[in-house]
Amino acid sequence: MTSRENHEDTVAFLEKNNYFGYDKKSVVIFTQSELPLVDVEGKLLINKDKKIKEASDGNGGTYSSLRKSGCLADMKEKGIKWIFIGSVDNALLKMVDITLLGMAMKQGVQIASKSVVKANPNERVGVFCRMNGHPKVIEYTELPPKMAQEVDENGELKYGESHIMCNLYTIDAIEKVSTEHLMYHSAFKKNSYIDENGKEVIPEEPNSYKFESFIFDAFEFFDDIAILRGSREDDFAPVKNKEGVDSPKTAKELYEKYWQRQ
Repeated sequence: MTSRENHEDTVAFLEKNNYFGYDKKSVVIFTQSELPLVDVEGKLLINKDKKIKEASDGNGGTYSSLRKSGCLADMKEKGIKWIFIGSVDNALLKMVDITLLGMAMKQGVQIASKSVVKANPNERVGVFCRMNGHPKVIEYTELPPKMAQEVDENGELKYGESHIMCNLYTIDAIEKVSTEHLMYHSAFKKNSYIDENGKEVIPEEPNSYKFESFIFDAFEFFDDIAILRGSREDDFAPVKNKEGVDSPKTAKELYEKYWQRQ
């Protein structure tokens, strides 16, 4: 799944690298949906084309985009039973985790996910929990600091199972949530816009809200999911920052160390 901004670059990159050995006919690329951007007063931003400015609607848009693009129907026609959805910002993500698949089948669930233990209470990752009797993930930006610090009787963090965007679904589960409306989360971002005089404004500070749905919000539509705890060394090499911790450099180092151990 690509966004409107990176679609052409992504396709060109895959073409240049011969789809990394995959059969081109077996690679389907589709674009996710978008939502309008609004300023602090709730007014819509306007782009250079004098149209409402929009941005990608978050990874929660994967479900509806699979349906709208025809990919879901294509998978059903091909007899696909299980669908794995992973994220590009984890260099150690296993795209086909047979252990996770086996656990999901054994437990008879429609969704399974993999986790790693949080490195510390302030690590920027969503965490698993249960809310109103249903599985849920709370994003790090929405977890109160006091709750993030809580520990259980064993001294482990109560909210310490990190969601690492390693999710497995039955195709029926995907079909079910593809027509559901997930909640929207807001993020305060810097976005350029055209003002009332027709001039482009490029802000130096965050000036507008982007709305996103998160892929794990669909978990709430099910009674249970299976969670397999992995190891940070084998399963998690995140890319969240340009430099420093969780950057391309550190992800590359973790990736190389993983293969050196194999």
